[in-house]
Amino acid sequence: MNVADSERVSSALEHLGYEFSPRIEDADVIVLNTCVVRQSAEDKAYGRLTSLLPVKRARPDVVINLMGCLVGVKDNQPLRKRFPYVDVFSPPSDPTPLVEYLLERDARSAEDAETARRFALMDGDLVLPHKDLDNQVSGWIPVVYGCSHACAYCIIPYRRGVEKSRPPEEIYREARSLAAQGIKEITLLGQIVDRYGKDQPGYPSLAGLLRELSKIEGIERLRFLTSHPNWMTDELLDCVAELPKVMPHIEIPNQAGDDSVLAAMKRGYTADDYRRLVEKIRTRIPGVSIATDIIVGFPGETDAQFQNTYDLLAELKLDVVHLARYSPRIGTLSERSMPDDVPAAEKWRRFRAIEKLQETIVREIHASYQDQTVDVLFEDKVKKRWRGRTPTNKLVFVETDAELRGRILPVKITWTGPWSMLGVLVD
Repeated sequence: MNVADSERVSSALEHLGYEFSPRIEDADVIVLNTCVVRQSAEDKAYGRLTSLLPVKRARPDVVINLMGCLVGVKDNQPLRKRFPYVDVFSPPSDPTPLVEYLLERDARSAEDAETARRFALMDGDLVLPHKDLDNQVSGWIPVVYGCSHACAYCIIPYRRGVEKSRPPEEIYREARSLAAQGIKEITLLGQIVDRYGKDQPGYPSLAGLLRELSKIEGIERLRFLTSHPNWMTDELLDCVAELPKVMPHIEIPNQAGDDSVLAAMKRGYTADDYRRLVEKIRTRIPGVSIATDIIVGFPGETDAQFQNTYDLLAELKLDVVHLARYSPRIGTLSERSMPDDVPAAEKWRRFRAIEKLQETIVREIHASYQDQTVDVLFEDKVKKRWRGRTPTNKLVFVETDAELRGRILPVKITWTGPWSMLGVLVD
């Protein structure tokens, strides 16, 4: 989501005549786009913001814009007092405050102002920043902003606001614009992406959105994230199974494998519910890959409860596990009412245990690709090897001098490891 937001603000700035600067010391405008989903991310944002003070002192005319979840959608007076050298504070996904500030400061023409405002308000086609045009193969389109689910540990509803689906025609227009610029793969984004349209009567479902987007010429692959177990419908699974452009990869967090912990998290389902959903997904979409999120060390999580999570993962053998150690986010239900009582060392032990388990599982899954031929969309070159992804989102490297960026080619897998695979192009 932050990548998509950053592209939007870059596009708006380029329409005001600004160009990307590779050196922060040479920039006229500095945008720090922030994430606070974990404490480490928030700490990093504060550190980076503090490091910009010498730049502002050396060049008082430089415009510093703080954007994203650190700013949030509510009153940010404490931030303004703490960082008085920041010129503009922008909520998540909203470059409007920065655009308005620059328009007023630079006394731009009415035509420039109107164009910039259209891009800031997402009322125009997204034109990728020039720094991305020659390199980018995949694009991201937010389709649902905010979230109204309010899991006990999650800060997103407080920082990004209530759930709001974007108009479908706006999404189609943006997708066509990306396709015209050479983008081959689009990922639809939402905190609970499969709730798209449920807040707006008359909007299509996520499946309906994907069916329309699959008709756009030039777009070869479609993905979506992140889903919620309670909103993963049969219609959406049928869409993935039936549409060649919708990739067989599902991001569906379960967060824990113990019913008591899930209830405390306010997730709204049980471990058995999740188990049955995984079985349904695999039955409906043969060969699908499934990714999940897991939080270890949630308040009150006992050894036995953690073991239930471990055992569920060992049983389901999912393709990807995004791991996090619980950290309290100020203002959330868990921070207000649940003591952070699992010691840091124990959180790390549980983290490492699942990490080790998952390495074994993924090594086994990837071994099944040995000597198989798969289609790979190539993204970029890392040293001498081209990097790309399979339909199931597996990372594949191929060594060749040929220009592969943006091409989908058959690759025979010659080596597999837990995190990536190697292959050769098939003639």
